[in-house]
Amino acid sequence: MVVSPPPFVSIVVPVHNGGTAFKACLHSLEKFLPSPDQVTTEVIVVADGCTDGSDRLAEQFGATVLRTEHPGGPAQARNLGARQARGEILFFIDADVTIHPATVAQMAQMFIGDQGLAAAIGSYDDAPGASNFLSQYKNLFHHYTHQTGHEEASTFWGACGAVRREIFWATGGFDERFRQPSIEDIELGYRLKQSGHRIQLCKNILVKHLKRWEPVSLLRAEFFYRALPWTTLLLQQRHMLVNDLNLKVSTRVSIGLIFTIAGAMGGSLFLYQAAYLAGALALILLLINWSVYQFFYSKRGLAFALKAIPWHWLYFGYCGLAYGLGLARYYLARHYLIPKPT
Repeated sequence: MVVSPPPFVSIVVPVHNGGTAFKACLHSLEKFLPSPDQVTTEVIVVADGCTDGSDRLAEQFGATVLRTEHPGGPAQARNLGARQARGEILFFIDADVTIHPATVAQMAQMFIGDQGLAAAIGSYDDAPGASNFLSQYKNLFHHYTHQTGHEEASTFWGACGAVRREIFWATGGFDERFRQPSIEDIELGYRLKQSGHRIQLCKNILVKHLKRWEPVSLLRAEFFYRALPWTTLLLQQRHMLVNDLNLKVSTRVSIGLIFTIAGAMGGSLFLYQAAYLAGALALILLLINWSVYQFFYSKRGLAFALKAIPWHWLYFGYCGLAYGLGLARYYLARHYLIPKPT
């Protein structure tokens, strides 16, 4: 009987001044990488303009370290690492996550067991590293979104995502025009799908997110680096009908309800009956998203779930605002800024 050799997985980690989270990431890799008889691995760290010694720390760990003089963003860094990679599987993880004991072996097994699989993504676990409320809320919501998503995924995820190297380069790699952590992974996923490739969401492949979110950092990242560019991408590539992850029909209905409630509350200043309409719509919004709040309750208790509701509704608000601004910008670009043929 012919025994297949173990797969070769290149783990690519982009980092820009990773701090203690990156140190934890390296320690988890050191502790939980599978043995060579199970999976052949290499770790490639791309120090993206680091000034805090993250590159030296990675060298001490034993990783192959690539350096850039100035920060170019995670898309460029991941591509640099992929060019150096020798493995047939490129496994991208973020510098602020730690892997679980079986993460790498499980990801490798996905590709061994399914030769037609182009890419696979995992999920955050339900125990985020940062203890403050906003970090717990945001990362648990991300976990919920992936755990309730379709296994036939509609996009890619750079925090815990693997792809066959030849397919990655045939598709063009990450778009390096994204100079900040943004939607470069989503955009790659759309190109993979457009090329006819299959992406699997593996809900049992987990990493722990260590990032600490604060109100300003969260809203800036969510609005400017995700919602706005994602809206533009959706309009350009006509993905508005996708019913998965952050684009579920329930989310779209919730966005409409949030703005209708806001309008009704404003109208109640002039017509008191509008307040009853706002209350009825708020109840509908609560019921539509009841499963989310049940999830928060099951994980962190009643006080946490109640505190999460206004943040979740705020999420619908800035998503809707980003869509409106993105739609206006897209319309103006198409109808006024692009020269029309004569």
